[in-house]
Amino acid sequence: MAFDVAKVLHERHGENFALHSQVLNPQLARVLKTLGFDRYYVRGEGCYLYDDKGDRYLDFLAGFGVYALGRSHPAIKKALHDAIDLDLPNMVQLDCALLPGVLAEQLVARAHEGIRRVYFCNSGTEAMEGAIKFARRATGRPRIVFCSHAFHGLTTGSLSLNGGKEFKEGFGPLLPGSTEVPFGDLDALEAELRKGDVAAFVAEPIQGKGVNVAPQSYWTAAQELCRRHRTLLVADEVQTGMGRTGKFFAHEHYGIQPDIVTISKALSGGYVPVGAVLCTEKVYMSVFSSIERAMVHSTTFGRNQLAMVAGLATLDAFDDLGIVERARETGEAFEAALAPLVERYEMLHAVRGKGLIIGLVFGKPESRSLRMRWNALEAVRTALFSQMVVVPLFHRHRILTQVAADNMNVIKLLPPLIAGQEEVDYFVAALDDVLRDAHRGSGLLMEFGATMAKSALRRHGSKPVMAPA
Repeated sequence: MAFDVAKVLHERHGENFALHSQVLNPQLARVLKTLGFDRYYVRGEGCYLYDDKGDRYLDFLAGFGVYALGRSHPAIKKALHDAIDLDLPNMVQLDCALLPGVLAEQLVARAHEGIRRVYFCNSGTEAMEGAIKFARRATGRPRIVFCSHAFHGLTTGSLSLNGGKEFKEGFGPLLPGSTEVPFGDLDALEAELRKGDVAAFVAEPIQGKGVNVAPQSYWTAAQELCRRHRTLLVADEVQTGMGRTGKFFAHEHYGIQPDIVTISKALSGGYVPVGAVLCTEKVYMSVFSSIERAMVHSTTFGRNQLAMVAGLATLDAFDDLGIVERARETGEAFEAALAPLVERYEMLHAVRGKGLIIGLVFGKPESRSLRMRWNALEAVRTALFSQMVVVPLFHRHRILTQVAADNMNVIKLLPPLIAGQEEVDYFVAALDDVLRDAHRGSGLLMEFGATMAKSALRRHGSKPVMAPA
């Protein structure tokens, strides 16, 4: 009898969180239940998720940026169905299949003129592992410099370049020679590069953790420093690439030309994991430098046909729908619509980012009564206020958002790039509603507490996992 996924989903419906608690990650289930985010999603379409009760949720996480084209994009689905029906010879390994070459050709065509080669892998963190190896091989140097607050992945090499200590605890010792410098600090960067042993300076054009943005002058000078000290410049575009900022690559905003660019997430079309390392001819050929080194860096699933089809269909849809320009326009619409809220509410200090990676920055208000309330919240837990905004956005308005990082009063928005004025208007009205309550009195705190209490009661009534017959 053929496997019937619809039957499994029907018969085991409602066991999601119990199963995760018993055989997967119990702490994730615990966090979601505590916040009241324990929904049973049954469908995704465009910018929205739908639960088993028929409620619709505006998804402003987009799978951490995966769903640039929204969920269940029909062109991607059709391309993948067609590919499966063709019975393509997949992962022959001792082969040079056509589709990886076509996708690599298209990516090179969208990159700056120095980028000539592509290496395919499975994820953003794996792309970063490749970038580290490529940089070391190309320069013959051991060290990698990265920025404070950086996030490049959680495998051992990329974790070594993580600016968040909470991710590293208990996993050391990590990659020797990885050195952190403050994001935006040219003096600190130059001090490290001057030592002459740095293979690469790795940075996100816009940092995901906190949505931190550095000025044009920083990037121009950073590139010049890298060139002067013969250090490779690596742009981590896993989240900011593929149109997210209103240009295909975020580094285009600053006029720089990295030696290596890593991408992933949106290239998948939301269906098949894929990552890529884009680099110059010199860097690439230093790795694959002879016939004996043809397989010196490889991964089993890296050039698989379905991932290549997903990537090609995604790029085709980007062109057909003008996605990059659309992201720029919608980002500008967000900027214009959010600006009055910054003026109206003392606790909303700024809106930063580019295109559709947006950081809502909260901070201490000026008026005495609000400042006392803010200080009381911060005494309970750093950055509790931003979480108190995320929760009612979800429960009152069915909008899925997240805090930008632990202990940081910043909410990050990553809408699908197909979002338009309707989604802008809905979100801004919802945020206005929540912030109005936050500035009026203690109602938001009471609502947050009530949500936690209800969630605690609901946890005790979770449906148990059915034992096998």
